[in-house]
Amino acid sequence: MNPKNDDDELTRPGFFLTLTLALGLIGGVALDRVAVGGIDSLHAAADLRLISEAWRTVQSVYVDRAAAQPRTMTYGAISGMVDALGDTGHSRFLSPEMVKALKDIQRNKFEGIGAEIQIKEGQVVIVAPLDNSPAQRAGLRTGDIILKVNDNEVTALPLDQVAARVSGPAGTSVTLTILSPSSGHTREVSLVRASITVHNVTWQRLPGSKVAHLRIASFGQGMTADLRKALAEITHGGLTGIALDLRNNPGGLLDEAVGATSQFLKGGNVLLVKNARGTIKPIPVKIGGAAVSIPLAVLINGGTASAAEIMAGALRDAQRARLLGVKTFGTGTVLNEFALADGSALLLAVEEWLTPAGQVIWHKGITPEIEVELPSEASPLLPEEEQNMTVAQLKASKDEQLLRALELLNPSGVRTAVPGLPGQ
Repeated sequence: MNPKNDDDELTRPGFFLTLTLALGLIGGVALDRVAVGGIDSLHAAADLRLISEAWRTVQSVYVDRAAAQPRTMTYGAISGMVDALGDTGHSRFLSPEMVKALKDIQRNKFEGIGAEIQIKEGQVVIVAPLDNSPAQRAGLRTGDIILKVNDNEVTALPLDQVAARVSGPAGTSVTLTILSPSSGHTREVSLVRASITVHNVTWQRLPGSKVAHLRIASFGQGMTADLRKALAEITHGGLTGIALDLRNNPGGLLDEAVGATSQFLKGGNVLLVKNARGTIKPIPVKIGGAAVSIPLAVLINGGTASAAEIMAGALRDAQRARLLGVKTFGTGTVLNEFALADGSALLLAVEEWLTPAGQVIWHKGITPEIEVELPSEASPLLPEEEQNMTVAQLKASKDEQLLRALELLNPSGVRTAVPGLPGQ
């Protein structure tokens, strides 16, 4: 196996799922020679013989012969092995198709509906719709539950099978039955899959203010360079504050997270990394940031994850910005990719991220200092929607998280320009 230091959890389990592994169980590999790290090889051999025994029994006597497909069984076995680690939403098994999809996402371009999904408490939950995706345009939201795909129940299916039914080539259609937890109502949503390009960084001056709405959609390749360019434009434009929007940001590459966060900090650490032996290594700020003094407010929500949580935690711990919105997703591990013989791979958590102050992110998330819920009928505004927007239209958007950030950054003028904002 070849570990691959992509250093992050660009996409939590969702865009893909189905797996394959060229198991020695079928080919008769010498099981007594297997050992991993410091694990007792005799115990490992006995366990692998047990798996082989179960495999042969199913193949020999299971009545539904059509269902006993070797590859499907292999995928299920490997997925179950990783699931047994209890690292829900993080470590996972990738089929060759999923490996390809991961690479496409890292290049900021892929096909589908543009939403991440995961299994949570036995339900298929949307973690986040991506910017300008069919999912986002159709009004799918973080926390929505998928009950059916093309009128077929999916609640009892493993995530790989759900993802396979939801995904598909650009131009094809899919209909989802969605349950909204906040209202308890179900609805049918028809989507046309598309080729999606994710723009890492976009920004727009908020109407009636000198505040920039700076959106970071993901931490894909080249994101830090895009951010530096945007910050130069904001600075040259004479703007006096930044509403840094990390909502529904699934994360990305660790190097990009460090580079991007360093644009706002004069020194200190971006994060701490703890390995399996408990050793903690600080990851320092890269000196020479482009916006180390401009006032910041950071928007977060349940779709804020991974590298986005690193940035939010670092800016909060350095008292560089106040966080507002709702608690983040809780991704706090370095996932290394271990390539397998047939093109599949394991993504395994090998290190844990902590904020510079030592706060655990993994499975806990980051709670904002100012909690602001988005109304059920509202969606987060994107900078491109604000290009020709008036002050009145901004208020009517009901994006109360963004409006509250504007109030924090422009307290002397926002109440006059945008009356009716929630109080401090």
